[in-house]
Amino acid sequence: MSDLPLVELTSAACLAAITAYVLFGGADFGGGVWDLLATGPRAKAQRALIADTISPIWEANHVWLILVVVILFTGFPSAYARISVSLHIPLTLMLVGVVLRGSAFTFRSYDRRDDDVQRRWGMVFAVASLVTPVLLGLAAGTVAGGGVTAPGRRSFTEAYVLPWLAPFPLAIGVLTLLLFAFLAAVYLTVEARDVDLAGDFRRRALWSGGALLPVAAVALWLARDAAPWIFTELVEAAWAPVLHLLTASAASIALLALWQRQYRVARTAAATQTALIVSGWGLAQWPWLLPPTLSAYDAAAPTATLALLVGALTIGAVVLFPALGYLFAIFGRAASGEQRTANSEGPTTP
Repeated sequence: MSDLPLVELTSAACLAAITAYVLFGGADFGGGVWDLLATGPRAKAQRALIADTISPIWEANHVWLILVVVILFTGFPSAYARISVSLHIPLTLMLVGVVLRGSAFTFRSYDRRDDDVQRRWGMVFAVASLVTPVLLGLAAGTVAGGGVTAPGRRSFTEAYVLPWLAPFPLAIGVLTLLLFAFLAAVYLTVEARDVDLAGDFRRRALWSGGALLPVAAVALWLARDAAPWIFTELVEAAWAPVLHLLTASAASIALLALWQRQYRVARTAAATQTALIVSGWGLAQWPWLLPPTLSAYDAAAPTATLALLVGALTIGAVVLFPALGYLFAIFGRAASGEQRTANSEGPTTP
């Protein structure tokens, strides 16, 4: 068995990377959802804001997903092997969605500006942004629900299809989509410099944020039978009441701030709510990586490998966090300057 603190540090790093991907990459996917659902007299302006907000940094956000894969592959190789085999269908479709989304976004930006061309690439970008979060949630729900098991004598459908098409993973898929859409709408209220445009995304944030509660309740109810280890921890663990109180408080603050048009407060509260949801999933599932058969301690790589991995993650964090902070700061100021210039020149017709 590997050294316990190293296993826990590696697991915490993996959960932190997942959380970061949801907070940043998830918002990018949510932006694609609102691109698909852009309506009204400001539909073009809505899509333009989404593109301007995403374009400088959307590729950088995938570093968190790559980090999750590296940590699992290096630190927990047996778990990585089971996940990549058992969930090869949804994970492959998810990666196809990531590629299609990125390609369509690029082609839409640099291809001809004809309406038909823009509509074609925009549809690919938006549909991929809609489907990919659902597939990510399906994979996470299958893992949490114990659908990733050791190889056995089962048919292809029983082993590789039915586990991720069960009600609990489907509920987690819908929850993931709503969470990403909510985050994107809240973030876009801050990015919009036009009052009416901010109001469009405010309304979207309010209804998507309000829809999170019933969907989360359905997912928790389904977990009673599909993932009893998750349900028991979320209901009976000593830390559960504190987690639920903090999450409910963050959600209430986010919705209240949106109602009062305090968009920066809403952004902080929405990000906190999301981080608490992901952290709660990690705490409830711990120490299982693949419940109920494979724990993090059993799946961990040798101590020497974990020590090198933790060292590399520490050194990488020293480089990565300042670089990403600088990236966000530079492009954030540039976008703000461009919007102020556009506003000073007068409104444009969508």
